[in-house]
Amino acid sequence: MAVAAYASLLSLAHVLDQQIHHPLHRLDTEQLRSLQEKVTHLQHLLEHQSQTKISQEVDEDLVRQIPVVANEAEDVIDLHVVSQWASKHRSSDHDAAAALSSFYQDLDKVIQKIDSIIKDLKAVVNEELDVVKEPMPAADSPPTDARSSRVLPSSGENSTMVGFEERLVQIIDELTRDESDLKILPIVGMGGIGKTTLARNVFDHAYILESFDICIWFTISQEYNVQEILLSHLTDEKKERSEKTLAELGKQLHQKLFGRRYLIVMDDVWSNKAWDDLKQFFPNNGNRSRVLVTTRLSNMAVSLGSKDPFSMDFLDEENCWNLLCVKVFGQEGCPYPELEQIGKDIAKGCRGLPLAVVVIGGLLAKSNMTLEYWESVAKNINSFVNSEDNEYCLKVLTLTYNSLPIHLKPCFLYMRVFPEDKTIKASKLIRLWVAEGFIKFARGKTLEEVAEAYLKDLIGMNLIFISEWKTSGNIKSIRIHDLLRDLCLRESDKENYIRVSRVQRIYHIKKDRNKCYLCHDKVSSFDERIDVPQIHIGSQSTSVATALVCEDCQSMYPDLMRLRWVKVFGRPRRKLLQHTRLRYISFGNKYSDIHYKKDIISSSTLPLLWNLQTLYIKSDDDNSKIVLPSEIWMMPQLRHINISWAVLPDPMDAKDHTTTILENLQDLIVIQNFKCTKEVVERIPNLKELQVNYPDDLDEWSGVQLHNLAHLHKLESFSLDATIFPLKSITFPTSLKKLVLEDCEIPWEDMTTIGSSLPNLEVLKLHFDAFKGPEWNPVAGEFLRLKFLLIKSCDLVWWTAEDWHFPNLEVLSLRLMSDLKEIPSSIGDIATLKLIRVKNCSGRIEDSAKQILEEQRSNGNESLQVEIYNSRWSTS
Repeated sequence: MAVAAYASLLSLAHVLDQQIHHPLHRLDTEQLRSLQEKVTHLQHLLEHQSQTKISQEVDEDLVRQIPVVANEAEDVIDLHVVSQWASKHRSSDHDAAAALSSFYQDLDKVIQKIDSIIKDLKAVVNEELDVVKEPMPAADSPPTDARSSRVLPSSGENSTMVGFEERLVQIIDELTRDESDLKILPIVGMGGIGKTTLARNVFDHAYILESFDICIWFTISQEYNVQEILLSHLTDEKKERSEKTLAELGKQLHQKLFGRRYLIVMDDVWSNKAWDDLKQFFPNNGNRSRVLVTTRLSNMAVSLGSKDPFSMDFLDEENCWNLLCVKVFGQEGCPYPELEQIGKDIAKGCRGLPLAVVVIGGLLAKSNMTLEYWESVAKNINSFVNSEDNEYCLKVLTLTYNSLPIHLKPCFLYMRVFPEDKTIKASKLIRLWVAEGFIKFARGKTLEEVAEAYLKDLIGMNLIFISEWKTSGNIKSIRIHDLLRDLCLRESDKENYIRVSRVQRIYHIKKDRNKCYLCHDKVSSFDERIDVPQIHIGSQSTSVATALVCEDCQSMYPDLMRLRWVKVFGRPRRKLLQHTRLRYISFGNKYSDIHYKKDIISSSTLPLLWNLQTLYIKSDDDNSKIVLPSEIWMMPQLRHINISWAVLPDPMDAKDHTTTILENLQDLIVIQNFKCTKEVVERIPNLKELQVNYPDDLDEWSGVQLHNLAHLHKLESFSLDATIFPLKSITFPTSLKKLVLEDCEIPWEDMTTIGSSLPNLEVLKLHFDAFKGPEWNPVAGEFLRLKFLLIKSCDLVWWTAEDWHFPNLEVLSLRLMSDLKEIPSSIGDIATLKLIRVKNCSGRIEDSAKQILEEQRSNGNESLQVEIYNSRWSTS
């Protein structure tokens, strides 16, 4: 329950911070700050408990109280804020004072409960710390059972290796190179990927045995004892085992290795400390000695001084099938033709994880080889894998989860909400983590920046995997292995760590009668209805509304009945409920009725969604537009607004001399006829991405005041879709890294304005006559950091460019370029160029791309790739 407790405290901390700094919620900040300090203190206690591995059995009931109380605190604050908004036009001063007094009393009760929890938890922590401080066996006397959980891998069946033969050759080559100094080579990958098997095959290889004078295998594991590790390899005599000190054993190992060419394998290393504890005994003999390390931690390779670790990838389908055959039949290929196809389906279902293949192979080897049984396994692969050998697979993977610091566990467990085999956009995942309140405040960083660091940490632990990179070098999308997702399901069910839904996804409203109002999945039974209290605008009274909630959401969110719901609209057979603690609302592009969208963000209901951070409304109808209500400027917690064809109103006049600054707002997409006035810019100082559209021809551009764009000093991405746009009407901020232009019809000679004024530009996309004219002659010294260049459907004919015009270009993409004569041949000489992509262009452009590739191949450049679409020819 510690993860649930910690996650609930993080969420409450965000709510408190929001209330303390909200310019329109006039509350006693002293009481709120007192509660905030106690919440922070409780967080630190849980972090300390997690780091010191204090027993959770003793205080499980105590820790279980924390999410209940934290949710109660959020509920008290929500009731106060919603009541204020719902009755602001009706309540008398006396009623308002009474409501405020009641709020402070309820808040004080919560503070008392948290004080009690802190007191009891401190007592438990101190008591157990005293136990830890009691005299332990001397370091020179290792525990008798220190190696009871460790097994030294042996040669033979358990070291059967399929699919990593190339890696084996690479590692042997690296280990035996003629480099005199001691060198460390890490093998990195998730649990069960085959690191130990690969290392064992290296260790036992005849060429390795011939090349090294001595080879030693150390199994480290999460819990290790240096003295016990050394004893197991230096002596078998019980008398000597009890008498030798760690210093004597270390000296003995050093002497044994001194002057000899040695290979040491350190298997299953979990920390830098393990390396630091043992490296002092490894002499640098200057004779090409090596240390091979296997670890699940990618970041550890860097700390060991390795710039290029050997990363273990998943097996492809063919090698999965080959390994399965070896494990089931003891041979290559399947001797039973009727089982071959279903066997390949089973191998595919293991998703490339060797451990899963080995476990399922052992299960099938014991079967009677009937088609019916194999089909049952194919339908429930994960269940069979996890049921075999007392859930051996899950136990292997759980080791990594248990080693996570507590602040990463809620983020990892959240991966359960995504379907199997789902490719997940990294930006979306980060926004969801932030919306759920999982991200801890860090000074000088946005929550999204901290969340991105969390994501990289989980990737470094090999619990999440990168699916695709952005051109900028950032992570574009990620995925999670099915078995790791099963681990998320199991551990999150134990924790029950999300008590309230923060996210609502709606995909289609016209046929939603049997859809869950939270996740919009189909509800299997009409019995899955809950009665929820519904807020009425302009009144303190409530009524009861009926909502359909799927079984998964009911089991995941135990406090649904305590939420306050707002009926955004209700029409025959079409209605939508949203609750006041939502932070993330998403409407998919199949949700096509514009009238419903307008109801969703009406001025009467939007303020009640006072927790809202992300508003995403997508439409396929370019002619539809949504006029945002003026109340949008009164929601400082907003972080992302992504609406197809939205109109942003002018900021509201400040009341009581209070101006609301949307300091958290980072994305504003897509705004029609955006007026970049000084007042608007001052209200959105931290905006990072802005997309604007001007669908109508404007005779006078000065009215939109795009010269004020220069004052958005944190803007990194800007997209402009405008017809016949005069470039002199805009001033870009130098912070821009990405620029997208469409339909602007800017003369090519004005391109120098962009190249010279944007020193940090990395991505430039030009769509549909963004620039107009037959010729482009770049100027040297511009676009020095440009990595990605797209030119699409422009009337460019002659493009004269040398490699020094784009010295850091990595990708050149040309689409629908029918008039362009050729790609400048010097483009191929750019040292950083990785890809030329040509799509639906003329045959001249295709021939030009082929010629560049041929020239580069003849010059020894094997890294350049060329992709041609809408053609029979393609290469890479």
